[in-house]
Amino acid sequence: MEQQLAQFAHLGAGIAIGFGATGAGLGIGLATKGLMDAVSRQPEVAGKAFGFFLLGAALSEACALYAFVIAFMLMGK
Repeated sequence: MEQQLAQFAHLGAGIAIGFGATGAGLGIGLATKGLMDAVSRQPEVAGKAFGFFLLGAALSEACALYAFVIAFMLMGK
C-alpha cells in the first residue's frame, strides 16, 4: 500500500509540473501577443507596455514555480 501511495505521489508530481509549465507557457505567450499588438498599434508606448509585459510574465512564472514546489513536496512523500 505504501509503495502504491509513493507511485501515485510521483504521478501527481509529474501532472503538477506538466500543468504548471503548460499554464506558464500559455500565459507568457498571451502576454507577448498583447505586447506585440500594443507596440504595433502605438509604437510610442513600447517602454511602458514592456514594463507591464514583464509584470505579467513574472506572475505567470510564479504559477509555474508554485507547481514546481508542489511537485517537489509530492516527491518527498
